[in-house]
Amino acid sequence: MNKAQLVEAIADKMGGRQQAADAVDAVLDAIVRAVVGGDRVSVTGFGSFEKVDRPARYARNPQTGERVRVKKTSVPRFRAGQGFKDLVSGTKKLPRGGEVSVKKAPKGSLQMGAAAKKAAAKKATAKKAAGKKAAAKKTTAKKTTAAAKKTTAKKTTTAKKTTAKKTTTAKKTAPAKKTTAKKAPAKKAGARKTSAKKAATRKK
Repeated sequence: MNKAQLVEAIADKMGGRQQAADAVDAVLDAIVRAVVGGDRVSVTGFGSFEKVDRPARYARNPQTGERVRVKKTSVPRFRAGQGFKDLVSGTKKLPRGGEVSVKKAPKGSLQMGAAAKKAAAKKATAKKAAGKKAAAKKTTAKKTTAAAKKTTAKKTTTAKKTTAKKTTTAKKTAPAKKTTAKKAPAKKAGARKTSAKKAATRKK
């Protein structure tokens, strides 16, 4: 069975071929990344994937029989779980319908290596930092809007006060001008009367 056949086999359970392909890719990618990072991926009842370091050694070329030095390498290794071994050996029978009766992993049995733990911790800290930055931005935006509202309110109130003062001063000065204008003709009338009295005395 190749990857395409595996996808077809689980397509009905995953709700479609595309969903099955995405699920298979995600699982394989997670396993490969964990093993490359030095972690051990263990699935209870199925098996475990891990990285094994092989020291430098001497080997023989099967064609020529010549002794060849092999460099130090790291290789992936899969160890089948006991449930998988029992099904393959025949001590346990596969169910005719439904899923294989592989035991579910109890809490804490899924092992995570140091690299995976560090990656998870980094993700958590990054999320916390992003949340703090967003909260800080919101608070600063609120403060700036509140300050802007206060300044605009102060400006409007001061403008209203200055306009009110101007109107009151204008009202006070207007009647004073009117009274002075009225008093001026009265003085002229008094001057006319005095001039008429002087002319009458002269005639006499």
